[in-house]
Amino acid sequence: MANPRAGEVALTIDGERRVAKLTLGALAELEEALGENTLVALVERFESGRFSTRDVLALIVAGLRGGGWQGRAEDLVAAEIEGGPVAAARAAGALLARAFAEL
Repeated sequence: MANPRAGEVALTIDGERRVAKLTLGALAELEEALGENTLVALVERFESGRFSTRDVLALIVAGLRGGGWQGRAEDLVAAEIEGGPVAAARAAGALLARAFAEL
């Protein structure tokens, strides 16, 4: 079970429920993968709706890695995410929002 107060988001990938979380290390990987110099720029990209499917995939990968998954983006290319691209985009947005939420 994902704990939203701990910044966790649940995703079902290929029928397996996984927990994603943006740890500091995952955020650093994300900045590099997306070519952003700051976290603020990354958040602004999502808030303004200027994100791409590549951005969503990078966020999902970073979150899964923060949750302990050892895979890479290539491992998700043919994966089935329950709810499809819309659910993946919602999960990516939730990961960012929860990573910076004040409790």
